[in-house]
Amino acid sequence: MSDAEVRAYLDCLERVDAPAAVRLVAGLLDAGWSVADVLVDVVALGQREIGRRWLTGQWSVAEEHAATHVSELVVAAVAARTSVPPKAGHAVVACVEGEWHALAARIVAEVVRAEGWRVTFLGASVPARHLVSYLHQSGPDAVLLSCVQPNRLIRAARMIEACRSAGMPVIAGGPGFGPDGRWATAVGATAWGGSARDAARLLVRHGHPGFGAGPVPPPGADEYVAVLRRRREVVQLTVRTVDPPEDRAEEVANAVAHLVDALAAAIRVDDPQLLVDFVTWQDAALAGRGDKRPLLDTVLTSCATVLAEHPQARHYLRLTRAAVARSG
Repeated sequence: MSDAEVRAYLDCLERVDAPAAVRLVAGLLDAGWSVADVLVDVVALGQREIGRRWLTGQWSVAEEHAATHVSELVVAAVAARTSVPPKAGHAVVACVEGEWHALAARIVAEVVRAEGWRVTFLGASVPARHLVSYLHQSGPDAVLLSCVQPNRLIRAARMIEACRSAGMPVIAGGPGFGPDGRWATAVGATAWGGSARDAARLLVRHGHPGFGAGPVPPPGADEYVAVLRRRREVVQLTVRTVDPPEDRAEEVANAVAHLVDALAAAIRVDDPQLLVDFVTWQDAALAGRGDKRPLLDTVLTSCATVLAEHPQARHYLRLTRAAVARSG
């Protein structure tokens, strides 16, 4: 693989030219590239660049969505060209409840399918109770669970616990489980893979019922539950303080709620770096939109005010404020 293919693919995304993107990957497959080569080394890399452009404010949400739709069509076209008889087992691929970024999970599904697995792709934001019901009905060999944002980790833990209670091993994937998947085992995952290739390899090792049975490791502390219970208070206080324009009120409320979820997740896995990294990312996203420090300062202040009697939350918030100040 050379940079030329990625640049050509990015050009298709920039022009929102789905037919050209499909022709490009079809040509690569015809030239002998594997499904993993195309989807991991071209499509996923191209999509990562699109995410970077959104984060830095170079692209709008609309531009990012248009490009992502092109990649979704490309993955579907690759799937339509791939016909490998299932011989390895049955894997279910799903995104954590509340996680709407499903493209990475779809790429995993197609790479695993090309390795001879029967794959059921459940898509974005799968409620835990519905996932467990499906597992009991279909009896797969393993679950592949995608989490892009670490503020979804508590929901991921609940889903993993439900899967383990059904005797299913869970192979986690996505940056939401931390750098190198450092938080995956803390929330009960059997293993973590950094790419679709890793997922296929780990399925061979862990993909059989019973491997993931047993209780989920206990949380580092249960203070995260109290933090989640006061989430609405933090959101309401911040919105009252900021008093955003009506057309931005929902956006601000969601940003605050995500930060509280990240704080709770950091306490759940006993690692303040989770909150520091999430807030640093949020800071960069706000900076790319010309709305940097005032909103973030207000959110952290509101969290500290509402959660004043929770020592671990206070400690993590102090560490985060110091890290943001150093980066400023």
